[in-house]
Amino acid sequence: MNLGRWKAGLFVMAMALACAASANEADDRVWQVEYENIHYVVNTDGSHTESRETATRVLKESVLEYAKRASVGYSSSIQKADVLEAYTLKADGRRIPVPPGNYQISASSGQDGDSPVYSDRTTLTVVFPDLAVGDTTVFSYRLTASTPMFEGHFSVIESFSPATYYGDVKVSIDAPESLEARHLAWQMRESSVQRKGRKLVEWRWQNRNPVEQEDLRDSVFSFERYPGYAFSTFDSYEAIAQAYGGPANAKAVPTPRIRSLADEIAGDAQEPRAVAKRLYEWVSRNVTYAGNCIGLGAVVPRDLDVVLDNRMGDCKDHATLLQALLEARGIESTQALINAGGTYTLPDIPVASVVNHVINYIPGMDLYLDSTAATVPFGSLPGSATGKPVLLVDGHHPEARTPTQDIGRDGQKLMTTLRIKQDGSVSGTQQLELSGRLAARARDQFRGVSATDAGQLVKRYFQQSALKASGSVSYPDPTPLLEQFSIDAEFEVEQMLPVPGGFHVQPWFITYAPVMMLVAGNVGSDELPSGESNCGGIFSEEEYTLEFPDELEVVALPPDVSLESEDVTYTATHRRDGNRIHVRRLLNDRTPGPVCSPEYNAGYSDMMRKILPGLRSQIVYLRDSGKS
Repeated sequence: MNLGRWKAGLFVMAMALACAASANEADDRVWQVEYENIHYVVNTDGSHTESRETATRVLKESVLEYAKRASVGYSSSIQKADVLEAYTLKADGRRIPVPPGNYQISASSGQDGDSPVYSDRTTLTVVFPDLAVGDTTVFSYRLTASTPMFEGHFSVIESFSPATYYGDVKVSIDAPESLEARHLAWQMRESSVQRKGRKLVEWRWQNRNPVEQEDLRDSVFSFERYPGYAFSTFDSYEAIAQAYGGPANAKAVPTPRIRSLADEIAGDAQEPRAVAKRLYEWVSRNVTYAGNCIGLGAVVPRDLDVVLDNRMGDCKDHATLLQALLEARGIESTQALINAGGTYTLPDIPVASVVNHVINYIPGMDLYLDSTAATVPFGSLPGSATGKPVLLVDGHHPEARTPTQDIGRDGQKLMTTLRIKQDGSVSGTQQLELSGRLAARARDQFRGVSATDAGQLVKRYFQQSALKASGSVSYPDPTPLLEQFSIDAEFEVEQMLPVPGGFHVQPWFITYAPVMMLVAGNVGSDELPSGESNCGGIFSEEEYTLEFPDELEVVALPPDVSLESEDVTYTATHRRDGNRIHVRRLLNDRTPGPVCSPEYNAGYSDMMRKILPGLRSQIVYLRDSGKS
């Protein structure tokens, strides 16, 4: 789902953005935006025009190929795109216009001129001629939105990167005085003027000394943190929910086909939660997710007959179908708008595009469901949807949020028994128990494993390390959407270990959350600590029984460890019983999430650094000269 304004995509430097130099000195920049002018003219009904002109100077050869193209994307059913000007500005001042043959239009369309069923996305691309390092591309276009997404409403929000050089940015919105609107800017100079029944708001910003890319460490996005602006005719987020909910609820009325289907899916289930589970799982498994629906379809669900006939739909279609099926079985539910990205707070100005995804909420069960997440079990949400504010279509209240992931829900328990032979060959068994999202992930992966492939898993796994192995793997039916999964394995590996030698204590076969990976992946950097991020706890328990032959003598074991911080405990013990070594590790991370502050992350990384040395220690063994 994509609500509100369809922002045109200007991808002059799409790849260059990804590989831009991190330093802010001009000698290190690969490109820079000389100026960007953005202008909106809004009508009383919410229809509008958007004009943009961007001048981008190429500074390095490495981005020249990507700088030659600029594109604008739009919805052809409700928008019209006009290129006002496109040319290469040579370093000596000459202008070389983009010739007609350098324009290309890529459009989605139906057969014989019919409208496409899922997307009318159109992209207009220009290729700049004779572009060299030191030259500037200038691309100016206008989008005319003849039909507003929501009748009588217009809203827009945009941010700019402090790590990008902007010689000058100018944004203006020209709207009727009669159109009640709120606006706000962050780190931009604002001015306004009224004339002839209209109000012009303007914002200016320059960024000629961009920060280093490393300074932007936050993976959680907050609009207030970056230079930008917001403008909206919505007076509240509830108004956005209602604007979307009117057409959506009208499509969610159960028809005879829906009622018949709901009864068929529910089968012998009578208890409401059991019924809801079956309906959710059916939609999740049988209706393919199809995104990129634009035009008015971006905010209005399709007719449910279309969704069922095609067994395909976007998030609005999923939510509307599930709502109708629940209603057919007497279970009250509503749709909920949410941000599917890295945003966990809503800006003060209510803007429709901030909520770009739709899920379901069952008040009687206090339960959120996202049937587009085809692998997520009933009662859970994908990680991107936990702990976030939602706009309830019915029963809206500002405090509504999806639940955070339960502490202790995600994790794994691993038990390994290994018998080491005199020549370094090993034979072993492994039992792995997974819970929460780890189990859901593993189930999804093993659904695609055939019986033939399963029989080759051990062989192929060790082949990656140029080792010859045989063995077997067993696991329960991965088809059900559950938060528990287990994998048992037996393996024989020829000459795996050096003799004499040593090895780190770590998993020998497939795992999903080994302690070493969790710790090493979160050590971070003293010089560049992480910023604000999404987060959440996980536990990992590992037990190893390692049996050495009489001909080998264990001469060194890793040290025992016991550490504890605010939300993390770690213990590791190593015990000798003759030629058997017993190792037990437990990393219990109870970080509540879903967002952790930079200060919390710094302490967390410090804890991981304290754990890491013990994990790098080895079990060392030598030949016993008296027994060899």
